[in-house]
Amino acid sequence: MKNLIWVLAIMVGSSVCAQKKNDLTGPEAKNYKPWQHKAKSTTVVSTSSQKDLQGPAYKNYKPWKDNAEQKSYAIVTDNRRNNLQGPAYKNYKPWKK
Repeated sequence: MKNLIWVLAIMVGSSVCAQKKNDLTGPEAKNYKPWQHKAKSTTVVSTSSQKDLQGPAYKNYKPWKDNAEQKSYAIVTDNRRNNLQGPAYKNYKPWKK
């Protein structure tokens, strides 16, 4: 019985501590502007290891025996939209320069 109580206490305690508290409540949370928050930008890297195999060759492919080099691409973001406001921001088309 004591073990059951300890197990329940640990489960309840861990679930209470696992929840992240949000400091913003009330009008502060309602009027929060995410664009004014200083966030660090991260670099995303995509790797391509696509094979042109089909049928039995694809089924019998062993990736751990592959000696081919993987191609990696750095993905760059466009920050020009961040400087726009109003209708220009809404109607921004990244494919048009």
